[in-house]
Amino acid sequence: MALPLEGLSAVVTGAGRGLGRAEALELARLGAAVVVNDYGQPGRDGSGEASAGPAGEAAAEIRARGGRAVAHTGDVADFRQARELVDVAITEFGRLDILVNNAGILRDRMVFSMTEDEWDAVIRVHLKGHFNTTRFAAAHWRERSKAAGGERVYGRIVNTSSEAFLAGSAGQPNYAAAKGGIVGLTTSTALALAKYGVTANAICPRARTRMTEDVFAGFERPAEGLDPLAPEHVAPLVGYLASPAAARVNGQLLVVHGGMVAIVERPRVQAKFDSKQETFSYDELDALLTPHYADRPPGETFAAAEVLGLKRG
Repeated sequence: MALPLEGLSAVVTGAGRGLGRAEALELARLGAAVVVNDYGQPGRDGSGEASAGPAGEAAAEIRARGGRAVAHTGDVADFRQARELVDVAITEFGRLDILVNNAGILRDRMVFSMTEDEWDAVIRVHLKGHFNTTRFAAAHWRERSKAAGGERVYGRIVNTSSEAFLAGSAGQPNYAAAKGGIVGLTTSTALALAKYGVTANAICPRARTRMTEDVFAGFERPAEGLDPLAPEHVAPLVGYLASPAAARVNGQLLVVHGGMVAIVERPRVQAKFDSKQETFSYDELDALLTPHYADRPPGETFAAAEVLGLKRG
């Protein structure tokens, strides 16, 4: 019996550790040939010397399990190196079918203390990194479609957003903004590439990795059984979204963790007010909007539960 991703090739960024590694292993288990990308810097803030170790080790593990994999150690936030990454998949495996964007760093700081470099670095790796690889993968699929006389081709993009975008994260204005931008990039890409047969979706994973060690500091690993916050809970959804079975799933945002998947609706209008005049005056807005928010304590924002119907971890 054929595996779901047999004959397909994938690129997974940030795949040397944590979520990306679990996703790369899952895609390979489902039959895909994988380019394992990781810049290999040891610090979760993007500090330290780049290393071929993490990508090479993950690729070696895939091969040891009987799969096909090669390592790539380029920086996806660099336009040229992102193009080289896509080219590696095409050269090694004949074409690219699946792109999973996962690479990222953290440089947490309150907005009133954040430096320009802390802002730029996080936006660069997360948002520009997602764009760079998407740009070259999209061009590859468009060219393949044109070469086939306009026929639809196989293409899947799975991007990584975060609940920090959905519900806010006070000490991560750069990270939350980047993750929000990734959702916008995903929906735009989904619309642009649908006619070529390509889908683009985003996930908000909740998992215990070196990126989230502070977030889940109070949630210890269980003594027995699989950790509810293990990256292995997230990887199957990525495998599904990369598969032919998900052909009708496009432009979606899904929250995933611990055996749970939630599909997030696009924002809906909560309330609507129409001016009784040609345009609103201050007094009219005060009379309409102030009572609407009267029950909300000063300074309170919307809660995660309002967005997801879930409690935030």
